[in-house]
Amino acid sequence: MNEVHRDHEIFQPVHHEFRRSVREFVEKEIVPFVDDWEEAEEFPLDLYRRMGELGFLGMSFPERYGGDDDPVAEAVLHEEMARCGSAGVAAGIGAHISIAMPQIGKFGTEEQKQRYLVSGIKGESVGALAITEPEAGSDVAGIRTTARRVGSDWILNGSKTFITNGVRCDWVVVAAKTDPDKGYGGISQFVVERGTPGFETSRKLKKLGWKASDTGELSFMDCRVPGDALLGEVNRGFFQIMANFVWERLVIALAAVETSQFLFEKALQYAKERTAFGKPIGKFQAISHMLADMATEIELGRAFTYRVLKLYLEGKNPVKEVAMAKLYTCDLACRVADRALQVFGGYGYMEEYPLARAFRDARLGPIGGGTREIMREIIARSYGL
Repeated sequence: MNEVHRDHEIFQPVHHEFRRSVREFVEKEIVPFVDDWEEAEEFPLDLYRRMGELGFLGMSFPERYGGDDDPVAEAVLHEEMARCGSAGVAAGIGAHISIAMPQIGKFGTEEQKQRYLVSGIKGESVGALAITEPEAGSDVAGIRTTARRVGSDWILNGSKTFITNGVRCDWVVVAAKTDPDKGYGGISQFVVERGTPGFETSRKLKKLGWKASDTGELSFMDCRVPGDALLGEVNRGFFQIMANFVWERLVIALAAVETSQFLFEKALQYAKERTAFGKPIGKFQAISHMLADMATEIELGRAFTYRVLKLYLEGKNPVKEVAMAKLYTCDLACRVADRALQVFGGYGYMEEYPLARAFRDARLGPIGGGTREIMREIIARSYGL
């Protein structure tokens, strides 16, 4: 285990023990099966159940709902899941616990929390968050899905795309325009259950990477939901969505750093074992300096990301800093994946080695959860530009 995990002030002895437990679980119950899950382009729903049984799905949620009220433990979980060898598996679990359930945890009624949060923490139900549309990605205010009040109910019409867990989720938090004339000030959120008439997954998407996660297009055609499906306040949906972006992007940054660390370790080991011209290739300066650069950049990324995590834990709202962390670490993961593949040479290009998959998987980092261009815009605006 990397020394920085042990030495950093954020982590207490209980977190070190938790890290060992999660790493053992990942190595025994996920790693041996990821090749099959990647080929099947989905992982078993039983993985949610199993992780729920172990208490892994509710680390940052209140104890009264079955959680542990410990966001540091959730950060550890995301770091260790990044080492499983399939970003798709990590993404499916991560979307459930760090993107969908926080909306319920922060803005849901007590009844909604008992219905969705408790079952989600147990792994008995799977959630998704549906914001992105064919014509609206980073521009949340540009969504076209509408929700019209009819009596005490709401009628939803529209479509969503690129929704992680969208194919198999049991419930989905949907962003819709309840007052189209108000732009971002006219968006609300609704919890829509699988099986609701008018709601369906119209297509399972084929992707370059993250193959083990199910990514879907969702369709809402005169989808009628009861009044108590409203999540939070009417026309406050945009602000509810924004409220979780810091944690979501921080989780992505933490995972990107640990992915980079994992790939560096693979490349280092290979460089020590693979020989050419009578000596390990790591003895050649071209390779050793490449590894030295990777190690240096990873440590820089980890140090800054942990600083941002500390700010978050102190109750700050580090919007600028988390944008910096996501921007740097997601690009870092792409660079490390490329360099590690280069160290492996021709073998790195083969599917039987982990580098080819990691190379594809890493490329979504600078897109998902806010593109690198949006991160730069956030940073620039924080300086009055």
